[in-house]
Amino acid sequence: MNPEDLRYADSHEWVRVEGDVGTIGITDHAQKQLGEIVYLELPEVGHMYDAGDEFGTVESVKAVSELFTPVSGEVVAVNKGAVGEPGIINDDPFGDGWLIKLKLSTDVEIGKLMSAEAYGEYVAAEEQEK
Repeated sequence: MNPEDLRYADSHEWVRVEGDVGTIGITDHAQKQLGEIVYLELPEVGHMYDAGDEFGTVESVKAVSELFTPVSGEVVAVNKGAVGEPGIINDDPFGDGWLIKLKLSTDVEIGKLMSAEAYGEYVAAEEQEK
């Protein structure tokens, strides 16, 4: 189930906004599609990103996938625990498996992302196309 307090991108990342900071991770659907995650590459604190920019890669036993930031901002924290133990993303994608935190450049972009319900419908439609 997708947490209601998050916003979702069609690239299967989520954002949790607390004040002017957005925590970003990948969805439960994304980690299931990837399978066992074995490697994670994330940026350094201080990097600036625009919405839609690639900010890292996640590697599983099946594939390597790019990670995209759904919002603009400056990286203020990186989950070193997930880099050291990437399997935590499979175990807890919405909690301890978070990836980066951004100081948001604007709050306008958040409104353009999907709600939990809309994301669930998006995933269902995507699955039907397969």
